[in-house]
Order: sequence, then structure tokens, then C-alpha cells
Amino acid sequence: MKDLKILGTGCPKCRKLEAMVREHVTKQGIEAEISHITNLDEIMEYGVIVTPALVVDNEIKISGKLPSEKELIEALS
Repeated sequence: MKDLKILGTGCPKCRKLEAMVREHVTKQGIEAEISHITNLDEIMEYGVIVTPALVVDNEIKISGKLPSEKELIEALS
């Protein structure tokens, strides 16, 4: 099971990234636990300066932008 975290304060791009991740996980049948971290102190613990960010199994895969479909597939595989 993958541990997926979306880091972001709740801005439109952060919510869009969460929706994209949830859609992809469902479509691909990936078993994952998804959480959205909005607390700035927790976000800073990951060393992320620019959100939105996607953390997969405690590794930052995407930061500061919405990924293309290809980038999202690569990050989640």
C-alpha cells in the first residue's frame, strides 16, 4: 500500500492535485492511503517551499506545480 500525501494550504491548485491523485489511484486500482496536509509546520518538515507537492512513501515526487498525466503516472509507479 502506498502512502500518498498532498501538501498544500488548500489553494485551488492543491485541491486539484488531490483530485488528480484520487482519480488516478481509483482508475489504476492502486492501493493507497491518501492524506492532505494543510498545516504549514508539517509541510515545512518535508522541506517543501512551494506547494502543491506530492509525497509518495515519504519521498517528494512533485513540488510547486500541477503535474502532467505522464508525470503523475511516473510519480505514482
